[in-house]
Amino acid sequence: MLQDRYETDKIFEDILKLGNEMDPILAEIDQLLDDEELYQLIRNNLAKRFPQTEVTGRNSTPVEVILRMLAVKRLYRLSYEQTEYQVRDSLVLRQFCRVYLQDVPDDTTLIRWAGLVQPETLKQFNSRLTELASQLKVTRGRKLRTDGTVVETNIHPPSDSRLLADSVRVLGRTLSRARQVLGEQAELGKQVFRNRVRSVRRLARQVGETMRRRSEQAKTEGKSAYRKLIRAVETTIEQAKQVLPVLQEQTTEQAQRLAQTLETFLPRAQQVVTQTIRRVLQQEKVPASEKIVSIFEAHTDIIRRNKAHKPTEYGHKVWLDEVDGGIVTRWEVLKGNPNDDRQWLPSLDHHIAHFGKAPWQASADRGVHSAENERLAQERGVQHVILPQPGRRSEARHKHESQAWFKRGRRWHSGVEGRISVLKRCHELDRCRDHAQEGFEKWVGWGVITANLKTIGRRVVARA
Repeated sequence: MLQDRYETDKIFEDILKLGNEMDPILAEIDQLLDDEELYQLIRNNLAKRFPQTEVTGRNSTPVEVILRMLAVKRLYRLSYEQTEYQVRDSLVLRQFCRVYLQDVPDDTTLIRWAGLVQPETLKQFNSRLTELASQLKVTRGRKLRTDGTVVETNIHPPSDSRLLADSVRVLGRTLSRARQVLGEQAELGKQVFRNRVRSVRRLARQVGETMRRRSEQAKTEGKSAYRKLIRAVETTIEQAKQVLPVLQEQTTEQAQRLAQTLETFLPRAQQVVTQTIRRVLQQEKVPASEKIVSIFEAHTDIIRRNKAHKPTEYGHKVWLDEVDGGIVTRWEVLKGNPNDDRQWLPSLDHHIAHFGKAPWQASADRGVHSAENERLAQERGVQHVILPQPGRRSEARHKHESQAWFKRGRRWHSGVEGRISVLKRCHELDRCRDHAQEGFEKWVGWGVITANLKTIGRRVVARA
């Protein structure tokens, strides 16, 4: 049965008097998380774990504890295991998480509960947090600056040979497990369950060593090795296709899990084979939208931003809106690599919907500039539109951008780069450690939320 919170422990309060006091910023965050609307948003998700979670079964880990431990995890850049250890070891964190002298939930329990929180819930959570920031006068919503960045997925740099090897590794070990599950029930023969991982690894290593030489002879030898590698992968795919229907007929939970694994990875392995044939053997330029760069994180986009230190990034483009006070009011995980100018109008409309009026000043980088975007912002009531024009500027445009208010707006806008840097360095938005598209969106959401919690806490403490 879903439990809301633990009862206050008087013995714990007496013990706490002998220890250190809570950090002022953490104490402010503690008060923010006491908000009933924030609590109910998370509770509504956790209540859907099972059909009768709210009325039957033994008492669960309290919702209040789960919410606060998830916040601690991202506030201090901890893993789930480290979160469990730190909360168990610290009287202050026990108080913050409202665990008191009860048992701290272990990391696997926390992972299961965290998986129930939905990305849309985190957006509503952040919207309520922005309202609290307005009530505390941390922000007035008078200024808006918007910019994009890339959050990478947790994959190795892609290559065709590595992707082919990964495909065989996953399909091969699934076939080995299927052989144990099926036993004598399937008369498929030993050859169908053959695991080709060792031969494929050898071929992949041969491809890599050959291609590094860059000579014409090496290219010929590399193509020959690629053909052998592709044949081995195609053979493994055919084996998996024969085993899949047999697994689907089984009623055991283990067989169904293996069938689901094959259903997931077979199309991805086939896509890897197809793109390798097109790129390597047919010398065709495959569009980024048709490529797969990881069979484990198939949602990953290829993003080119022409940056000297990292011209190509693998992950997703994330668009962020920040208002005065340092509060990030909105994030959006974009599909592919769309033009920046398409994000201007959604940012303005979201700001108006949330604050009830247009910002007095709105700014973005040169990639967002267009006469249409300036007109749309002015129509919505933005007095100072800061969109510098790229390329050659006319004399009239140069005079417009030389005005004092425009220069002040540009200086203020540059702070969004600092906000993105803080999100990446302190709140783990440099690289997503969660899996799948939903996990990626939740990773970004928790990073923004904990950054806002810390910003609100710091500004309230500084003002006090």
